[in-house]
Amino acid sequence: MKIAFIGGGNMASALIAGLAGKLTAGANIHVVDPNADALDRLRTQYGVTTATAADADAAVAAADVIVLAVKPQSMRDVAAQLRPLIDTARQPLVVSIAAGIRSADLARWLGYGAIVRCMPNTPALIGMGITGMTATAGVSVQQKQAADDILRAVGPTVWLDDEAQIDAVTAISGSGPAYVFYFIEAMQQAAKELGLSDEQGTQLALATFAGAAQLATQSSEPVSLLRERVTSKGGTTYAALTSMEQSGVKAAIVNGAKAAAARGKELGDELGAAG
Repeated sequence: MKIAFIGGGNMASALIAGLAGKLTAGANIHVVDPNADALDRLRTQYGVTTATAADADAAVAAADVIVLAVKPQSMRDVAAQLRPLIDTARQPLVVSIAAGIRSADLARWLGYGAIVRCMPNTPALIGMGITGMTATAGVSVQQKQAADDILRAVGPTVWLDDEAQIDAVTAISGSGPAYVFYFIEAMQQAAKELGLSDEQGTQLALATFAGAAQLATQSSEPVSLLRERVTSKGGTTYAALTSMEQSGVKAAIVNGAKAAAARGKELGDELGAAG
């Protein structure tokens, strides 16, 4: 399988690290990016081929899969450059990991509709991401599997029947790492105010989050039951959770995620505006 990446930033680099020499040989991966230093690093580490511009790029035209890993604001211009390179007779697969760009708008800009839209998250940078995915009607079973194989290089995948659900995925897993970091910051602050050193607070907060997440992942029981088992009536955990509930912590998190989903829909409207 020949794969062309348009964009060689962090997420593309993470995918390439998981793919090169595993799903396909590094020589079958082509990367286009204006940053020559980034291209040199990818070429040296993974044996990929590179180019600084996609215009009239034969390797992009010959690709079985074209992965669009550019900033959403750049996507329309990139699509205009790619449009002449897409051979509709060959029916390549287009995979977009750009936030906010809807498949229908991308198809309009490309003049081509075999598209898988993806929403990975930043833990993909260490091979522990999760990606929400949706395919247009023009994507074959084999192409859907190819897209799944590519994104599974950085973690599990979740397929959606309705592209509108991508906004919910963005709110939960796409933006979700920031919520976790935010909570860790709060725990670090609490540790400091309770008299622990910065180093001690950081160590305790990070290990607690990592351990609790692994426990929840490996357990077959609901997270609510795991929480209840740590919460003895009248104990310290009960006091903490009662205070948080009275302060509306859970409701604030739920409302924050809903705000993220709403903003995702707004971005789709803004970025896909006619033009």
